[in-house]
Amino acid sequence: MKSTTSRLAAIGGLALVCTSSVQAATWSDTFIGYRYGTQFSEPGNPEDVTKNILQISHASGYVYGQNYFNLDILQSGDEDPAENSDSGATEAYLAYRHQLHYGKVFGEPLAFGPIKDVALTAGFDLNTKNSAFAPRKRFVAVGPTLKFDLPAGFLDVSLYYAREWNHCGLEACGFPGNDNDVSFDPYYQFNVAWGVPFDAGAMPMKFQGFFNYNGPKGEDYFGTETKPERLIRSSLMLDVGKLAWGESNQLWVGAGYEFWRNKYGNHDKPGVDTDALTFNLEWHL
Repeated sequence: MKSTTSRLAAIGGLALVCTSSVQAATWSDTFIGYRYGTQFSEPGNPEDVTKNILQISHASGYVYGQNYFNLDILQSGDEDPAENSDSGATEAYLAYRHQLHYGKVFGEPLAFGPIKDVALTAGFDLNTKNSAFAPRKRFVAVGPTLKFDLPAGFLDVSLYYAREWNHCGLEACGFPGNDNDVSFDPYYQFNVAWGVPFDAGAMPMKFQGFFNYNGPKGEDYFGTETKPERLIRSSLMLDVGKLAWGESNQLWVGAGYEFWRNKYGNHDKPGVDTDALTFNLEWHL
């Protein structure tokens, strides 16, 4: 448990480093969020998994582009136990992305059709989990992003070159001489991210989320070829703060949906497909 706590602290510290790198922000939005659902899944596990998820998210713009990071702390129910325990596993997952906007760097946007500008995006993901599998994901990605011109909100479409490294703590994985670490083949990731505010009558709302399509990344820990992976995580949120006390973009409450197919490239086994409804809450600072 001590090593897991140390890893969580390290990832949290890295998030603070990311925050300090955007001191000259021209705009920023930071929130603390919470998600809850009972229909999550884990590869190899036939049971539905309950998860309580604490979220810290930050986005900001600066003179040449923008930054984004998101840290999720996921606490599973006992359907997904920690190693040598009857209690649920704890996972930390950090994602960071940085965009350089063509228009901000060169003084004039690279605009055409519905595209208002083009960006170069680069970033990484890190995770750790105290389950028997003991994953330690290390992911990097780089590629172009098309930034669509919307009346409000944003829509970004990206194509990344991606690499991933991970770890398997199970004896069955069996990687002699390299401590059960695995380096996956390079693959492509198609990503769509959006956040669109709108009014439904007198109710201020927003629809937000992202979609990832990951190409196959070679053999997994057991020598099985991975398959393409699809993930959608979206939510429909109501601006409760604006309705209740007139403060917009402070307290949002709503419902989310997670769709995941071939989770982590796994297939033809229990727990690789997810259809999970969630309760979502955001408190913007």
